[in-house]
Amino acid sequence: MNVFLTGASSGIGAALAREYAQRGATLGLVARRQALLDELVATLPGTHLTYAVDVTDKDALLAAAQAFEAATGGADIVIANAGISLGVKTEHYEDLAQFERVFETNVLAVAHTFHPFIAPMKARRRGALVGIASVAGIRGLPGSEAYCASKSAVITYCESLRIDIKRAGVRVVTICPGFVRTPLTARNPYPMPFLMEAADFARVAADKIAGGASYAVIPWQMGIVAKLLRLLPNWAFDRLFGNRAQKPRQSARDRAA
Repeated sequence: MNVFLTGASSGIGAALAREYAQRGATLGLVARRQALLDELVATLPGTHLTYAVDVTDKDALLAAAQAFEAATGGADIVIANAGISLGVKTEHYEDLAQFERVFETNVLAVAHTFHPFIAPMKARRRGALVGIASVAGIRGLPGSEAYCASKSAVITYCESLRIDIKRAGVRVVTICPGFVRTPLTARNPYPMPFLMEAADFARVAADKIAGGASYAVIPWQMGIVAKLLRLLPNWAFDRLFGNRAQKPRQSARDRAA
């Protein structure tokens, strides 16, 4: 089994790398910093390939994907996991650049990750493209305008792509994490119900992918919560979340640094 994984150096990505390595996969690991990739690979069983690439660099990402295809004979699973979560408020001009940064990383890079693998997978009539979205993409939350919008886009994009290429034998899987203990969630200034360890999330996610799921919320309890929130009328949702603590704006942190 050959697995190509972006955002591999920490958090959910590193946990997925460990899970798939334990399952005997050959990994193609993508992250910005080679040193972190080297540290991760040193802890994994098996032999793996690493690519120090920023996923917003489209051409470099395509080159890494093509190199992995050539080196392994073809990816069986591609996981577009790289993502960032920033506090963003549209009313501030300086936050517009952060909005663009979130979409470049969380949305466009997913398409760029999948693109080079689609034709080879269709030719082989097998393979799975996995987009890591979020329950934050199901309803918008205050102060997370860019992040929620980006994850909503990932959910819809993966659904559209799934319908488009399933007849060619290629699966598209949407995984929506709830709260998972990672460096990203460590900064959240609000309660995180059903908080899950990254290793536990990775195990369940790998099982869902192997089991043929097309969409999964992990943990399952957050799936129930997400469905209930979707059913709430706007007035009730606004009242429930209107005073929720918000993640600090990235631009505000930059000015304070």
